[in-house]
Amino acid sequence: MASWFQRLKTGLSRSTTRLAESIGAAFGRKRVDAGTLGELEEALIAADLGPGVAAKLVESLRKRKWEGEVEVESVKRALADDIAAILAPVAMPFALDAGKRPHVTLVVGVNGSGKTTTIGKLALRLSREGRKVVIAAGDTFRAAAVAQLEVWAGRAGAECIRAPDGTDPAALAYQALERAQESGADSLLVDTAGRLHNKADLMAELQKLVRVLRKRDASAPHRTLLVLDATTGQNALQQVEIFRRLVDIDGLVLTKLDGSARGGVLVAIAERFALPVVAIGVGESAEDLAAFDARQFADALLGITR
Repeated sequence: MASWFQRLKTGLSRSTTRLAESIGAAFGRKRVDAGTLGELEEALIAADLGPGVAAKLVESLRKRKWEGEVEVESVKRALADDIAAILAPVAMPFALDAGKRPHVTLVVGVNGSGKTTTIGKLALRLSREGRKVVIAAGDTFRAAAVAQLEVWAGRAGAECIRAPDGTDPAALAYQALERAQESGADSLLVDTAGRLHNKADLMAELQKLVRVLRKRDASAPHRTLLVLDATTGQNALQQVEIFRRLVDIDGLVLTKLDGSARGGVLVAIAERFALPVVAIGVGESAEDLAAFDARQFADALLGITR
């Protein structure tokens, strides 16, 4: 099986190709000057790194000592170093708090972001680590999401708590936490609705869910993860803004990097919000979701093997 770094490079290939071609075009003159740096800044913005990050990266390159003709590979390595420095503070792998049992993780995100699949993959990973996991199928208005979670729960040997369609999600979450406590589970993963057409309703639903969970455990949820779809590009930043107003987000998961040329948006998100990035996904299999590593991501994004 290919290493995670190789799968990451393959998954980011569209983003890498887009960036590499732009960098190559900008530095066709083989000198670092105002013209090449201007072209590079435009290329970085087009690759969804965003204006703020692009300006910061170009300014860093400008301050470096470049003499005569410059190899494109040298520019790519310098960019990768600076991107890794931006990302390093937010790289924080998902982990359970040993003092919280069960450790309750609320997972939010718009429908189609990969939220349900992410829960399944996290459950499988925790199960492989010897943890006992309960999943709450809290998006009670989407039968497909519930069915999908049941399949993942079967793979992970986890218990999936579900209820009839249309059941109050808060009541379902309470029932799941009660079951997780009684069964001695290490982790409770709670799926939620992702309908953004009426943000007021979603806010009320999420806030009620948190209030009801706290009737069983005053400290719950212990982690709230927002799942983002990389193919949405800059729209992912808007989703972070929206969900931060709905609930206390303290971790991000970026999925579907393999289906997008917009992988650079992760750098923009990190620079703007400084929220922990706990995992990234580059495919459908369980092995295609892994802890976020700043150095690996920056190298893969620029197509570098060190």
